[in-house]
Amino acid sequence: MDTNHITQLASLAHPQRLALFRLLVRRYPDQVSAGELADAIDARQNTLSSYLNSLRSAGLIAQTREGRSLLYRADMEQSAALVGYLVADCCRGRPDLCPPLVQPTPSGEKPMSDRKYNVLFICTGNSARSIFGESILRFEAGDRFNAYSAGTYPYSELNPFAVEMLAHKGHDISALRAKNIAEFQTPDAPEMDFVFTVCDRAANEECPAWAGQPISAHWGMPDPVKAEGTEAERKLAFQQAYAGLRNRILAFTALPLESLDRISLQHHVDDIARDMESQ
Repeated sequence: MDTNHITQLASLAHPQRLALFRLLVRRYPDQVSAGELADAIDARQNTLSSYLNSLRSAGLIAQTREGRSLLYRADMEQSAALVGYLVADCCRGRPDLCPPLVQPTPSGEKPMSDRKYNVLFICTGNSARSIFGESILRFEAGDRFNAYSAGTYPYSELNPFAVEMLAHKGHDISALRAKNIAEFQTPDAPEMDFVFTVCDRAANEECPAWAGQPISAHWGMPDPVKAEGTEAERKLAFQQAYAGLRNRILAFTALPLESLDRISLQHHVDDIARDMESQ
């Protein structure tokens, strides 16, 4: 067995290092600060540094510096190489011997039929950002997409600033309500084609795998609910969150979904987050 792959597997053999790596994969293509990672996996800084150094030495994550902060991102190329090695070596090039494996759609094959696609937006409280995502997608492309939203720890009521702004912009708010993510994980729930997390906390949480292996991405947005200051300043935070999500959704709906294979489509939805962050 290749020495580098032995090192990578050994690094992932520790439960918290594996949890840390999985978190960074969920947040990809985000770069996440060490402080946020420590909070997410409840680890002390010196312990976290040890975990990060191990994953970096194995080539599974990359580190960059931004000012005085160290930021970390999963190295998806190395991760894909490790999975490919296991399939080729352990399964002897026969994935049927090592189920279940995600089988990417062959390049050039249309991955989705001509139907309405189901899209779920997730944040923690399901009171503003994910509600924006649901409302915007339904308004902009409701003929092509069924839009849903949910929260990992939903509030009992929607944020009044969010509801007021949606109504002012012409959205139908009559059916909007805060929903728990569990509603979409039952056997009779609609099977999702796309799942987008729109807050960092929700993306950091470990959730069960979605049925049907939907394409997922993290489109993190600052939480307008936590904005402070005057009423005008707080409303501005909601306007900015709405505008940021609308830009992402318009870019998403412009994609030629029927002509992209699964791998290309995943790259595109990741690029939407990365491109919008750089603007």
